[in-house]
Amino acid sequence: MTGTARPLHGRTAVVTGAARGLGAAMALELTRRGATVALLGREESTLAEVRDTLGGRAACWEVDITDDDGMARVAAEVRDRLGPVSVVIANAGVAEGGPFSETDPALWRRVIEVNLVGSAITARAFLPDLRATRGHYLQIASLASIGAAPMMSAYCASKAGVESFAHALRAELAHEGVGVGIGYLNWTDTDMVRDADQHPVLRELRGHMPRPARKVYPPDLVAARMVRAVERRRASVYVPGWLRATQAVRAAMPPVVTWVSKRELPRLEREAGLTATGLLGAGGRAAVLSPGAPEGGPV
Repeated sequence: MTGTARPLHGRTAVVTGAARGLGAAMALELTRRGATVALLGREESTLAEVRDTLGGRAACWEVDITDDDGMARVAAEVRDRLGPVSVVIANAGVAEGGPFSETDPALWRRVIEVNLVGSAITARAFLPDLRATRGHYLQIASLASIGAAPMMSAYCASKAGVESFAHALRAELAHEGVGVGIGYLNWTDTDMVRDADQHPVLRELRGHMPRPARKVYPPDLVAARMVRAVERRRASVYVPGWLRATQAVRAAMPPVVTWVSKRELPRLEREAGLTATGLLGAGGRAAVLSPGAPEGGPV
């Protein structure tokens, strides 16, 4: 995909979690750069709305990314309808907050299934295409991949997992000419983050982060940097750029987080109570609608 002024022009790209937020913004950015985009997600009507904003160079499929058979079927349909896939962006993700001991075990497991297992299933489904096109797989990760936070145990565990998964996959596929990148994000203005801010404890914990780390970035800015990294087949991309520096100090982060939490969590428990949030955002709530149920075809 390199060596031309428009490396994505005429290519087929897949974006999971494309019904809203960052996924929809990346689909728009890919379309602007000449790609034909397959939108994957759980919400048929919302996916169709995104598709319609992209014009004729997009199609959408309602699918549960944790369903092996469903994803294999969708991968074949995308290939037949749009051509071999050159780009896959594993963006779908959900989160829930609250003390680990009070979290619904089924919801905790669902976060791991969507974020980590779903990413692996996505990669497996489209690997034949990526091998054939010598394409690029971008795994959306997080600052949580580098430094874990209290009250977000499932999300942090899953994002640490996808980082390791992407590193392993890159090493396996490098000799075949398939690129694997990791997108490290901080706070992005999505419904999941806005929902988290409605919960006093999560809002307070974000407020105790250093000032640059509290900033929320617009999806279109993040999307532009992610897609540019795909064009250049980058092994990693950080938004904001200063996140790269956290790699050098990641071993020092857990003691600092523990020190702040030890001081602040008792106060927050007295003032607001520490309760489980359930899955955050409309996308999170859609992720628990009949997980594993048979899916429809393109919409």
